[in-house]
Amino acid sequence: MNGVNEELYIKQCIRLIEEKLGWGSAQNWANYDFEKLSSAIEDKTGIVLSVTTLKRIWGKVKYNHSPTLTTLNTLAKFLDFEDWRSFTNTIKNNEKQIPQTELLVEKKSAEPEKKRRLAIPVSLVSLLLLLSATLIIFSTRKGSSTNQVDSSKFQFKADKIISEGVPNSVVFSYDASAAKTDSVYIVQTWDIRRKTLVSKNNTRHSAIYYYPGFFRTKLIVDETVVKTHDLQISTNGWLCLAEKVPVPLYFKKEEYKKNDTIEIDNEVLKKYNLSLNPDPPKIRFFNQRDLGDLMNDNFTFETTLKNEFSGGSNACQYVEVLIQCKDDIIIIPLGAKACAGDMFLYAAGKALNSKEADLSGFGANLNEWTTLRVETKNKKMNFIVNNILAASFIFPNDPCGIVGVQYRFNGVGSVCNTWFENKSGRRVMD
Repeated sequence: MNGVNEELYIKQCIRLIEEKLGWGSAQNWANYDFEKLSSAIEDKTGIVLSVTTLKRIWGKVKYNHSPTLTTLNTLAKFLDFEDWRSFTNTIKNNEKQIPQTELLVEKKSAEPEKKRRLAIPVSLVSLLLLLSATLIIFSTRKGSSTNQVDSSKFQFKADKIISEGVPNSVVFSYDASAAKTDSVYIVQTWDIRRKTLVSKNNTRHSAIYYYPGFFRTKLIVDETVVKTHDLQISTNGWLCLAEKVPVPLYFKKEEYKKNDTIEIDNEVLKKYNLSLNPDPPKIRFFNQRDLGDLMNDNFTFETTLKNEFSGGSNACQYVEVLIQCKDDIIIIPLGAKACAGDMFLYAAGKALNSKEADLSGFGANLNEWTTLRVETKNKKMNFIVNNILAASFIFPNDPCGIVGVQYRFNGVGSVCNTWFENKSGRRVMD
Protein backbone atom coordinates (compact mmCIF):
# COMPACT_ATOMS: atom_id res chain seq x y z
CA MET A 1 0.00 0.00 0.00
CA ASN A 2 1.51 3.32 -1.01
CA GLY A 3 1.53 6.34 1.26
CA VAL A 4 -1.15 8.25 -0.68
CA ASN A 5 -3.64 5.38 -0.54
CA GLU A 6 -2.91 4.74 3.13
CA GLU A 7 -3.66 8.36 3.98
CA LEU A 8 -6.96 8.16 2.08
CA TYR A 9 -7.97 4.98 3.87
CA ILE A 10 -7.12 6.51 7.26
CA LYS A 11 -9.27 9.56 6.46
CA GLN A 12 -12.15 7.29 5.47
CA CYS A 13 -11.70 5.29 8.68
CA ILE A 14 -11.77 8.51 10.73
CA ARG A 15 -14.93 9.64 8.95
CA LEU A 16 -16.69 6.32 9.63
CA ILE A 17 -15.72 6.35 13.31
CA GLU A 18 -17.13 9.88 13.67
CA GLU A 19 -20.33 8.66 11.98
CA LYS A 20 -20.49 5.68 14.33
CA LEU A 21 -20.03 7.81 17.46
CA GLY A 22 -22.44 10.55 16.45
CA TRP A 23 -20.52 13.19 18.42
CA GLY A 24 -20.19 15.57 15.48
CA SER A 25 -16.96 16.63 13.80
CA ALA A 26 -13.78 15.92 15.75
CA GLN A 27 -12.76 19.52 15.11
CA ASN A 28 -14.96 20.35 18.09
CA TRP A 29 -13.86 17.47 20.33
CA ALA A 30 -12.31 18.19 23.70
CA ASN A 31 -9.66 16.03 25.40
CA TYR A 32 -12.47 14.25 27.26
CA ASP A 33 -13.97 13.06 23.95
CA PHE A 34 -10.69 11.38 23.02
CA GLU A 35 -10.58 9.82 26.48
CA LYS A 36 -14.07 8.43 25.92
CA LEU A 37 -13.10 7.18 22.46
CA SER A 38 -10.06 5.43 23.94
CA SER A 39 -12.32 3.75 26.49
CA ALA A 40 -14.89 2.79 23.82
CA ILE A 41 -12.21 1.23 21.62
CA GLU A 42 -10.83 -0.65 24.60
CA ASP A 43 -14.29 -1.97 25.54
CA LYS A 44 -14.97 -3.07 21.95
CA THR A 45 -11.61 -4.55 20.99
CA GLY A 46 -9.73 -5.15 24.24
CA ILE A 47 -6.86 -3.08 22.83
CA VAL A 48 -5.73 0.18 24.41
CA LEU A 49 -5.06 3.16 22.13
CA SER A 50 -3.84 6.10 24.17
CA VAL A 51 -5.36 9.57 23.94
CA THR A 52 -2.09 10.82 22.43
CA THR A 53 -2.20 8.15 19.70
CA LEU A 54 -5.79 9.03 18.82
CA LYS A 55 -5.00 12.74 18.72
CA ARG A 56 -2.13 12.04 16.34
CA ILE A 57 -4.41 10.09 13.99
CA TRP A 58 -7.02 12.84 14.09
CA GLY A 59 -4.38 15.50 13.44
CA LYS A 60 -4.70 17.18 16.85
CA VAL A 61 -1.04 16.46 17.65
CA LYS A 62 1.69 16.96 15.06
CA TYR A 63 3.39 13.68 14.17
CA ASN A 64 5.29 12.87 10.99
CA HIS A 65 5.05 9.07 11.09
CA SER A 66 2.29 6.73 9.93
CA PRO A 67 0.26 4.79 12.52
CA THR A 68 1.48 1.28 13.29
CA LEU A 69 -0.33 -1.70 11.82
CA THR A 70 -1.48 -2.65 15.33
CA THR A 71 -3.17 0.74 15.67
CA LEU A 72 -4.80 0.48 12.24
CA ASN A 73 -6.01 -3.06 12.94
CA THR A 74 -7.58 -1.84 16.18
CA LEU A 75 -9.41 1.02 14.46
CA ALA A 76 -10.71 -1.40 11.82
CA LYS A 77 -11.93 -3.80 14.52
CA PHE A 78 -13.73 -0.91 16.22
CA LEU A 79 -15.66 -0.54 12.93
CA ASP A 80 -16.43 -4.29 13.02
CA PHE A 81 -13.89 -5.31 10.38
CA GLU A 82 -11.56 -8.26 10.94
CA ASP A 83 -8.43 -6.15 10.47
CA TRP A 84 -7.01 -3.22 8.48
CA ARG A 85 -6.55 -5.32 5.31
CA SER A 86 -10.23 -6.31 5.43
CA PHE A 87 -11.19 -2.66 5.78
CA THR A 88 -9.04 -1.42 2.88
CA ASN A 89 -10.08 -4.32 0.64
CA THR A 90 -13.73 -3.51 1.25
CA ILE A 91 -13.09 0.12 0.30
CA LYS A 92 -11.23 -0.88 -2.88
CA ASN A 93 -13.88 -3.41 -3.95
CA ASN A 94 -16.68 -0.90 -3.54
CA GLU A 95 -14.83 1.92 -5.28
CA LYS A 96 -14.85 -0.23 -8.44
CA GLN A 97 -18.66 -0.47 -8.32
CA ILE A 98 -19.40 3.22 -7.75
CA PRO A 99 -19.23 5.88 -10.53
CA GLN A 100 -16.34 8.27 -10.16
CA THR A 101 -18.75 11.21 -10.17
CA GLU A 102 -20.09 9.91 -6.83
CA LEU A 103 -16.69 9.37 -5.29
CA LEU A 104 -15.74 13.05 -5.63
CA VAL A 105 -12.06 12.22 -5.96
CA GLU A 106 -9.83 15.23 -6.37
CA LYS A 107 -6.99 14.89 -8.88
CA LYS A 108 -3.61 14.59 -7.28
CA SER A 109 -1.78 17.89 -7.67
CA ALA A 110 1.65 18.10 -9.27
CA GLU A 111 2.80 20.11 -6.25
CA PRO A 112 4.30 17.67 -3.74
CA GLU A 113 2.99 19.48 -0.66
CA LYS A 114 -0.67 19.14 -1.68
CA LYS A 115 -2.32 15.90 -0.63
CA ARG A 116 -5.05 13.96 -2.35
CA ARG A 117 -8.48 13.94 -0.65
CA LEU A 118 -11.42 11.58 -0.96
CA ALA A 119 -14.98 12.24 0.21
CA ILE A 120 -17.18 9.19 0.83
CA PRO A 121 -20.75 9.43 -0.49
CA VAL A 122 -23.58 8.55 1.87
CA SER A 123 -24.37 5.47 -0.23
CA LEU A 124 -20.86 4.11 0.36
CA VAL A 125 -21.09 4.74 4.11
CA SER A 126 -24.33 2.76 4.23
CA LEU A 127 -22.82 -0.02 2.15
CA LEU A 128 -19.76 -0.19 4.39
CA LEU A 129 -21.90 -0.45 7.51
CA LEU A 130 -23.90 -3.26 5.88
CA LEU A 131 -20.73 -5.08 4.88
CA SER A 132 -19.39 -4.57 8.40
CA ALA A 133 -22.41 -6.35 9.84
CA THR A 134 -21.92 -9.17 7.34
CA LEU A 135 -18.28 -9.50 8.36
CA ILE A 136 -19.33 -9.84 11.99
CA ILE A 137 -21.68 -12.68 11.15
CA PHE A 138 -19.39 -14.62 8.83
CA SER A 139 -15.96 -13.76 10.22
CA THR A 140 -14.19 -16.75 11.76
CA ARG A 141 -12.63 -14.54 14.45
CA LYS A 142 -9.84 -17.01 15.21
CA GLY A 143 -10.01 -16.87 18.98
CA SER A 144 -7.26 -19.44 19.33
CA SER A 145 -4.72 -17.22 17.56
CA THR A 146 -1.38 -17.17 19.32
CA ASN A 147 -1.43 -13.34 19.17
CA GLN A 148 -4.50 -13.08 21.39
CA VAL A 149 -4.44 -13.09 25.18
CA ASP A 150 -6.66 -15.52 27.08
CA SER A 151 -8.15 -13.33 29.83
CA SER A 152 -9.35 -16.37 31.80
CA LYS A 153 -5.73 -17.07 32.77
CA PHE A 154 -5.42 -13.81 34.73
CA GLN A 155 -6.79 -12.54 38.06
CA PHE A 156 -7.25 -8.97 39.27
CA LYS A 157 -9.01 -7.12 42.11
CA ALA A 158 -8.68 -3.92 44.15
CA ASP A 159 -9.15 -3.57 47.92
CA LYS A 160 -9.37 -0.24 49.77
CA ILE A 161 -7.52 0.13 53.07
CA ILE A 162 -10.32 2.25 54.59
CA SER A 163 -13.98 2.12 53.61
CA GLU A 164 -14.32 5.81 52.71
CA GLY A 165 -12.44 9.09 52.71
CA VAL A 166 -9.18 10.40 51.25
CA PRO A 167 -6.32 9.94 51.18
CA ASN A 168 -6.98 6.25 50.74
CA SER A 169 -4.62 3.43 49.80
CA VAL A 170 -5.63 0.55 47.54
CA VAL A 171 -3.98 -2.85 47.28
CA PHE A 172 -4.26 -4.44 43.84
CA SER A 173 -4.03 -8.23 43.87
CA TYR A 174 -3.23 -9.81 40.52
CA ASP A 175 -1.97 -12.93 38.83
CA ALA A 176 -0.24 -12.23 35.51
CA SER A 177 2.08 -15.21 35.51
CA ALA A 178 0.59 -16.42 32.21
CA ALA A 179 1.81 -13.30 30.38
CA LYS A 180 4.10 -14.12 27.46
CA THR A 181 6.10 -10.88 27.84
CA ASP A 182 6.94 -8.40 30.60
CA SER A 183 4.35 -5.92 29.29
CA VAL A 184 2.02 -5.98 32.30
CA TYR A 185 0.37 -2.77 33.52
CA ILE A 186 -2.16 -1.68 36.11
CA VAL A 187 -4.30 1.35 35.25
CA GLN A 188 -5.53 3.00 38.44
CA THR A 189 -7.98 5.56 37.01
CA TRP A 190 -10.07 6.28 33.90
CA ASP A 191 -7.00 7.89 32.35
CA ILE A 192 -5.31 5.12 30.37
CA ARG A 193 -2.09 7.17 30.27
CA ARG A 194 -1.66 6.83 34.01
CA LYS A 195 -0.59 3.21 33.96
CA THR A 196 2.06 1.55 36.10
CA LEU A 197 4.37 -1.19 34.88
CA VAL A 198 4.32 -4.15 37.28
CA SER A 199 6.18 -7.43 37.35
CA LYS A 200 4.31 -10.41 35.97
CA ASN A 201 5.98 -12.49 38.69
CA ASN A 202 4.60 -10.41 41.57
CA THR A 203 1.04 -10.53 42.92
CA ARG A 204 0.56 -7.20 44.75
CA HIS A 205 0.72 -3.52 43.87
CA SER A 206 -0.32 -0.62 46.13
CA ALA A 207 -1.35 2.93 45.25
CA ILE A 208 -2.67 5.99 47.06
CA TYR A 209 -5.68 8.03 45.96
CA TYR A 210 -5.79 11.68 46.98
CA TYR A 211 -9.09 12.51 45.26
CA PRO A 212 -12.45 10.76 45.48
CA GLY A 213 -14.08 9.28 42.40
CA PHE A 214 -15.30 6.20 40.58
CA PHE A 215 -12.51 4.41 38.72
CA ARG A 216 -12.60 1.46 36.33
CA THR A 217 -9.19 0.01 37.14
CA LYS A 218 -7.60 -2.38 34.65
CA LEU A 219 -4.99 -5.08 34.25
CA ILE A 220 -3.34 -4.81 30.82
CA VAL A 221 -1.23 -7.59 29.34
CA ASP A 222 0.48 -7.14 25.96
CA GLU A 223 -1.71 -4.09 25.22
CA THR A 224 -4.89 -6.09 25.91
CA VAL A 225 -7.20 -5.36 28.84
CA VAL A 226 -7.65 -8.76 30.44
CA LYS A 227 -9.46 -7.77 33.66
CA THR A 228 -11.25 -4.74 35.12
CA HIS A 229 -12.33 -3.88 38.65
CA ASP A 230 -14.65 -1.00 39.55
CA LEU A 231 -13.34 1.05 42.47
CA GLN A 232 -15.19 3.84 44.26
CA ILE A 233 -13.30 6.21 46.56
CA SER A 234 -16.17 7.80 48.45
CA THR A 235 -16.39 10.72 50.88
CA ASN A 236 -17.91 10.85 54.32
CA GLY A 237 -20.46 13.49 53.34
CA TRP A 238 -18.95 16.72 51.99
CA LEU A 239 -15.23 17.11 51.35
CA CYS A 240 -13.53 20.42 50.50
CA LEU A 241 -9.95 20.78 49.32
CA ALA A 242 -7.56 23.05 47.45
CA GLU A 243 -5.74 21.51 44.51
CA LYS A 244 -2.00 21.19 45.02
CA VAL A 245 0.69 18.96 43.53
CA PRO A 246 1.34 16.26 44.51
CA VAL A 247 -0.96 16.29 47.57
CA PRO A 248 -4.05 18.52 47.87
CA LEU A 249 -4.77 20.64 50.93
CA TYR A 250 -7.73 19.19 52.83
CA PHE A 251 -9.89 21.61 54.81
CA LYS A 252 -11.35 20.56 58.16
CA LYS A 253 -15.07 19.85 58.21
CA GLU A 254 -15.69 22.45 60.91
CA GLU A 255 -14.07 25.06 58.64
CA TYR A 256 -16.47 24.59 55.71
CA LYS A 257 -19.68 23.07 57.09
CA LYS A 258 -21.79 25.98 58.34
CA ASN A 259 -25.30 24.85 59.28
CA ASP A 260 -26.91 23.82 55.97
CA THR A 261 -24.25 25.50 53.80
CA ILE A 262 -20.90 24.23 52.58
CA GLU A 263 -18.57 27.22 52.21
CA ILE A 264 -14.94 28.17 51.78
CA ASP A 265 -14.45 31.90 52.36
CA ASN A 266 -11.44 34.20 52.52
CA GLU A 267 -11.07 33.74 56.29
CA VAL A 268 -10.53 30.01 55.83
CA LEU A 269 -8.02 30.63 53.04
CA LYS A 270 -6.03 32.99 55.24
CA LYS A 271 -5.57 30.22 57.83
CA TYR A 272 -3.61 28.27 55.22
CA ASN A 273 -1.78 31.27 53.73
CA LEU A 274 -3.78 30.99 50.51
CA SER A 275 -4.21 34.30 48.69
CA LEU A 276 -6.93 35.32 46.26
CA ASN A 277 -4.50 37.46 44.27
CA PRO A 278 -3.11 37.42 41.72
CA ASP A 279 -4.50 33.93 41.00
CA PRO A 280 -7.03 32.40 43.39
CA PRO A 281 -6.54 28.77 44.49
CA LYS A 282 -8.56 26.01 42.82
CA ILE A 283 -11.16 25.00 45.36
CA ARG A 284 -13.04 21.69 44.99
CA PHE A 285 -16.15 20.42 46.79
CA PHE A 286 -16.98 16.67 46.59
CA ASN A 287 -19.85 14.51 47.75
CA GLN A 288 -19.20 10.98 46.50
CA ARG A 289 -21.26 8.00 47.63
CA ASP A 290 -23.37 4.98 46.70
CA LEU A 291 -26.60 6.44 45.31
CA GLY A 292 -28.39 3.16 44.68
CA ASP A 293 -30.48 2.97 41.52
CA LEU A 294 -29.97 6.61 40.53
CA MET A 295 -29.25 6.61 36.76
CA ASN A 296 -28.25 9.49 34.49
CA ASP A 297 -31.06 8.91 31.95
CA ASN A 298 -33.95 9.60 34.38
CA PHE A 299 -33.32 11.94 37.30
CA THR A 300 -33.71 15.45 38.66
CA PHE A 301 -30.84 17.36 40.25
CA GLU A 302 -30.92 20.74 41.98
CA THR A 303 -28.33 22.84 43.76
CA THR A 304 -27.90 26.45 44.85
CA LEU A 305 -24.48 28.12 44.84
CA LYS A 306 -22.54 31.37 44.63
CA ASN A 307 -19.00 32.62 44.09
CA GLU A 308 -18.63 36.14 45.47
CA PHE A 309 -15.02 36.76 44.45
CA SER A 310 -14.67 38.65 41.16
CA GLY A 311 -11.27 40.26 41.63
CA GLY A 312 -7.95 39.70 39.90
CA SER A 313 -7.99 36.91 37.34
CA ASN A 314 -11.41 35.68 38.53
CA ALA A 315 -13.41 38.44 36.88
CA CYS A 316 -15.61 35.87 35.10
CA GLN A 317 -16.35 33.97 38.34
CA TYR A 318 -16.39 30.67 36.46
CA VAL A 319 -17.84 27.66 38.29
CA GLU A 320 -18.22 24.08 37.06
CA VAL A 321 -20.77 21.64 38.50
CA LEU A 322 -19.93 18.01 37.73
CA ILE A 323 -22.42 15.18 38.08
CA GLN A 324 -20.16 12.17 38.36
CA CYS A 325 -21.28 8.88 36.83
CA LYS A 326 -19.86 5.36 36.91
CA ASP A 327 -18.50 5.49 33.40
CA ASP A 328 -19.31 9.03 32.26
CA ILE A 329 -19.53 12.66 33.35
CA ILE A 330 -21.81 15.70 33.12
CA ILE A 331 -19.98 19.06 33.25
CA ILE A 332 -22.15 22.16 33.64
CA PRO A 333 -20.62 25.66 33.38
CA LEU A 334 -21.69 28.81 35.17
CA GLY A 335 -20.15 32.26 35.09
CA ALA A 336 -20.74 35.98 35.00
CA LYS A 337 -23.21 37.07 32.31
CA ALA A 338 -20.52 39.06 30.49
CA CYS A 339 -18.38 35.91 30.14
CA ALA A 340 -20.91 33.56 28.52
CA GLY A 341 -18.85 33.69 25.32
CA ASP A 342 -16.32 31.22 26.67
CA MET A 343 -18.17 28.24 28.17
CA PHE A 344 -18.22 24.49 27.60
CA LEU A 345 -21.07 22.08 28.42
CA TYR A 346 -20.62 18.31 28.31
CA ALA A 347 -23.17 15.61 29.13
CA ALA A 348 -22.71 11.90 28.43
CA GLY A 349 -21.29 12.25 24.92
CA LYS A 350 -22.94 15.53 23.96
CA ALA A 351 -20.63 18.55 23.87
CA LEU A 352 -21.53 22.20 23.32
CA ASN A 353 -19.19 25.17 23.38
CA SER A 354 -20.10 28.83 23.18
CA LYS A 355 -18.11 29.27 19.97
CA GLU A 356 -20.84 27.37 18.15
CA ALA A 357 -23.83 27.39 20.51
CA ASP A 358 -25.73 29.91 22.61
CA LEU A 359 -24.77 29.18 26.21
CA SER A 360 -25.70 32.62 27.51
CA GLY A 361 -28.32 31.02 29.75
CA PHE A 362 -25.49 29.77 31.96
CA GLY A 363 -24.47 33.33 32.73
CA ALA A 364 -25.69 34.63 36.09
CA ASN A 365 -24.97 37.04 38.93
CA LEU A 366 -22.90 34.68 41.04
CA ASN A 367 -22.54 37.26 43.80
CA GLU A 368 -26.06 36.14 44.66
CA TRP A 369 -27.46 32.66 45.24
CA THR A 370 -27.93 30.96 41.87
CA THR A 371 -30.05 27.83 41.43
CA LEU A 372 -29.11 25.17 38.87
CA ARG A 373 -31.59 22.43 38.02
CA VAL A 374 -31.16 19.46 35.67
CA GLU A 375 -34.29 17.56 34.62
CA THR A 376 -33.70 14.36 32.66
CA LYS A 377 -36.26 11.96 31.22
CA ASN A 378 -35.36 9.14 28.85
CA LYS A 379 -31.93 10.74 28.18
CA LYS A 380 -33.43 14.15 27.31
CA MET A 381 -31.74 16.73 29.53
CA ASN A 382 -33.03 20.20 30.39
CA PHE A 383 -30.60 22.58 32.10
CA ILE A 384 -32.37 25.33 34.02
CA VAL A 385 -30.63 28.31 35.64
CA ASN A 386 -32.71 30.49 37.97
CA ASN A 387 -35.92 29.01 36.49
CA ILE A 388 -34.89 29.81 32.88
CA LEU A 389 -34.10 27.04 30.38
CA ALA A 390 -30.42 27.36 29.38
CA ALA A 391 -30.01 24.26 27.18
CA SER A 392 -31.86 21.11 26.15
CA PHE A 393 -30.83 17.99 24.22
CA ILE A 394 -30.80 14.18 24.16
CA PHE A 395 -27.43 12.72 25.12
CA PRO A 396 -25.99 9.87 22.99
CA ASN A 397 -24.09 7.66 25.44
CA ASP A 398 -25.50 4.58 27.15
CA PRO A 399 -27.11 5.27 30.56
CA CYS A 400 -25.07 4.59 33.68
CA GLY A 401 -25.30 5.11 37.42
CA ILE A 402 -24.72 8.43 39.21
CA VAL A 403 -22.22 8.31 42.06
CA GLY A 404 -21.77 11.90 43.22
CA VAL A 405 -21.32 15.58 42.57
CA GLN A 406 -18.30 17.88 42.38
CA TYR A 407 -17.95 21.69 42.30
CA ARG A 408 -14.99 23.59 40.92
CA PHE A 409 -14.55 27.13 42.22
CA ASN A 410 -11.74 29.64 41.95
CA GLY A 411 -10.96 31.18 45.33
CA VAL A 412 -14.18 30.97 47.30
CA GLY A 413 -17.49 29.19 46.95
CA SER A 414 -20.72 28.32 48.70
CA VAL A 415 -23.24 25.49 48.11
CA CYS A 416 -26.56 24.59 49.70
CA ASN A 417 -29.83 22.72 49.03
CA THR A 418 -28.29 19.99 46.87
CA TRP A 419 -30.31 16.89 46.03
CA PHE A 420 -31.03 14.18 43.46
CA GLU A 421 -34.42 12.61 42.82
CA ASN A 422 -35.80 9.71 40.80
CA LYS A 423 -38.75 7.34 41.05
CA SER A 424 -37.29 5.87 44.26
CA GLY A 425 -37.35 9.22 46.04
CA ARG A 426 -35.13 12.15 46.93
CA ARG A 427 -31.50 11.88 48.06
CA VAL A 428 -30.25 14.97 49.86
CA MET A 429 -26.49 15.48 49.63
CA ASP A 430 -25.64 16.36 53.22
